[in-house]
Amino acid sequence: MDTINDKDSIHLGGTARSPEDVRALHKLGLQFAEIPMTDPDKVSALKKTYRDLSQQTGLYYLCHGPREGDPNDTELLETSYFPKLLRVIEIMPYLDMRLLTIHLWMDPRFVKPEAIAYKMGFLNRLLDYGRETGVEICLENLSETATHLSQIFELLPRLNLTLDIGHAQLLSSRNTSHGFIERFPEKIRHVHIHDNRGGDSPLDDLHLPVGKGIIDFGRIFRKLKAIGYHRTFTLELRPEQIKTCLSSVKNLLIMA
Repeated sequence: MDTINDKDSIHLGGTARSPEDVRALHKLGLQFAEIPMTDPDKVSALKKTYRDLSQQTGLYYLCHGPREGDPNDTELLETSYFPKLLRVIEIMPYLDMRLLTIHLWMDPRFVKPEAIAYKMGFLNRLLDYGRETGVEICLENLSETATHLSQIFELLPRLNLTLDIGHAQLLSSRNTSHGFIERFPEKIRHVHIHDNRGGDSPLDDLHLPVGKGIIDFGRIFRKLKAIGYHRTFTLELRPEQIKTCLSSVKNLLIMA
């Protein structure tokens, strides 16, 4: 697909959990696929297939790391999650992936202070490894607000942000995307798009097609445009869901 408009160079992509999804995203006219490496070894077994598909379709890839598990279990994070992320980063260059989005819950309302302190060192080591391999590391907002992440970005200046607009609608009366855009415009390197109806539970993270929930995407897109954000947006939906709202998303971005 061409960019949303020639001046802005916005790229739209979708989540691809399989090679079949990559083919479906290509048929929809998207420009990239974001591959979740929940199981790095499974993706590694298919990496030649994925690379061949990229060459055939012209789609490029971004990477979404696995979930962390218990956010307060620092032993498990050290012995299981950190090695898994290193394995992910090892695979990424083969697929010419340059951006890795990770889940690492940092919300002090739910994560213990000692776990957050440990995760700061965890992130610093991961950033070192990413620098060695040419991979940019982006922390994805879960329930955190801009205030919750302010010290983290201050102490880890190499860390960037994947702004998840859907997550930002949860546990808040106002979508917290606005706070991130206002306070950390230079940190936003990637954006996730999906809708929901608000709420205060992981069960409310519905990943609905845009327009099926309550999020005011038009307003958020206008704010992103105002800060000069012209990078990548992933529709975190199944290909068949993307098909139902792709035209609306393009129109919202054009009108922003």
